[in-house]
Amino acid sequence: MDRLSRKLAVILHADVVGSTVLVQQNETLAHERIQAVFHQFSDTIKTYGGVAREIRGDALVAEFERASDAVTAALAFQVLNGETNSTLSDDIQPKLRIGISLGEVVIADNTITGAGVVMAQRLEQLAESGGVVVQGAVSETVPIRMPFEFENLGEQILKGFDQPVRAFTVTLSPGDELPAPEKEVPLQAAETENLPIADRPTIAVLPFTNMSNEPEQEYFADGVTEDIITALSRIRWFFVIARNSTFVFKGHEKDIREIAQQLGVRYVLEGSVRKSGNRIRVTAQLIDGPIGKHVWADRYDRDLKDIFAVQDEITETIVGALEPELGKAERERAKIKRPENLGAWDLYQRGLSYLYSPSKENLAEAQRLFRESIALDPSLGPALSGSAEAYYFALVYGYSDSLEGDRGEALSAAQKAVELDNEDASAHCTLGRIHYARKEHDLAIPELEAALAINPSLAWGHYGIGASLVFSGRASESLPHLETAIKLSPHDPNMGSFVVRIADAHLFMHQYDNAIDWAKKALRQPNFQWSRYAVLIAALGHLGRLREAGQYLEELMELRPDFSRTFVQETHLITGENEMDHYLEGLSKAGLPD
Repeated sequence: MDRLSRKLAVILHADVVGSTVLVQQNETLAHERIQAVFHQFSDTIKTYGGVAREIRGDALVAEFERASDAVTAALAFQVLNGETNSTLSDDIQPKLRIGISLGEVVIADNTITGAGVVMAQRLEQLAESGGVVVQGAVSETVPIRMPFEFENLGEQILKGFDQPVRAFTVTLSPGDELPAPEKEVPLQAAETENLPIADRPTIAVLPFTNMSNEPEQEYFADGVTEDIITALSRIRWFFVIARNSTFVFKGHEKDIREIAQQLGVRYVLEGSVRKSGNRIRVTAQLIDGPIGKHVWADRYDRDLKDIFAVQDEITETIVGALEPELGKAERERAKIKRPENLGAWDLYQRGLSYLYSPSKENLAEAQRLFRESIALDPSLGPALSGSAEAYYFALVYGYSDSLEGDRGEALSAAQKAVELDNEDASAHCTLGRIHYARKEHDLAIPELEAALAINPSLAWGHYGIGASLVFSGRASESLPHLETAIKLSPHDPNMGSFVVRIADAHLFMHQYDNAIDWAKKALRQPNFQWSRYAVLIAALGHLGRLREAGQYLEELMELRPDFSRTFVQETHLITGENEMDHYLEGLSKAGLPD
């Protein structure tokens, strides 16, 4: 007997259209053909990495790890069944409707039950004969590169579900071919400890608790929760559990570890809302679900003037702070894994650990790990972005042995990441940053704006626009973007980059005292970067504080013996002619030889 298994899964439910009519025409032949259809469908499901859990009379239930496999299998079978029926001379031609959902299920003795199964069955009833209908969460999970078209059916009221459910019909894009199967072996859901959605982290956002005595604050708490779920769903490197699956825990006192196990998630975000007078306090905490350990927590106090504006600001701030904390937790998790257990995702996370401590040796090691990750999974867009970022840091930190070669390699990797998933904000952000590393600021800004259109809470997107504006001679326009980046990610491992760009902006606006203050803040951040010294030295030079400038120049020359006027002109990303002249003038005044 299989042991009981409760988890999150992609569920496919298929039903024969008009089976009663078929049976009335010829009971024996109808049953034979229906069974043949389901056996054929079971083979297709297995080919695409799924497992047919049950055949219930005129219906079939199957489970998949990946939404893309479930959709591909469904469309592939509909084509195959259409071809089979076209060879039949009579009217006993079984046709299927198929529904696909993402939800919690319970598996025992190869029988599958739970809300996910019911959801798939209700969605299947919305499909036309030979059609496929999927839950909104499924459509969001399928990579944008897949050749599918989703038609929005709007929010549907489904029997057995309190909240409306977004539904989509899915078809193969005209002129495209169905993807070939990527798996040969069906998953063994009840015997594996792996996460159900590839190897990537999953997070559940529980309904925020209303700690106030005012019932109307319940709507605010629910609104914050829903907005956070929506905003997190725009971040493609982790998977967010749909609202319908998490709101079932509203008002229930359950252990976080138990909830994480039921939902099959790695992380759980919970929080509370408390109102006092015209002030509102929102707390949020991120928990490592399987062990119940707190990863991150913060508190947000606001004046409650415009409730919707406050809700938007708090959502943006929480999501902006949460993403880097999740990244940090994933890197720590990858570090402690045994080498023989490392998958593509783990190798990518280990690469990030080296990337965020950028020395020449660490960047080379990061690049090696990213390449290993890509070799294991060429479709892992974040690893391609990571490779591009490694080139980027080598360029801006002055570690590149081939400026033009590395700029070309960086662009190629970043473009591939965007091609893999055009809805990945981080991929667009990386491509934008590669463009400005190539001094193509007119190309960088649109890519960065595209990133922010997808994920407004992306700190590096705001930083990128600010940096491009600074480098291209629009310093005064850059400050709001750079300040927003710091606000959204106040503990970012590359905070020094955010801060030094503000110093650059003040230098170019001839606000030398401010430039010095920000440059010194940058120097207090981890990781050596020559430009933090350079902007400080230039500002001191312009103010005539030559002795102090000379001390910092001496320190920089010890750390970077090849630092020179030519080095700055070749390596710095400044394209504004006046700005470069002003920068070099300050360095010359401070004693840097021509």
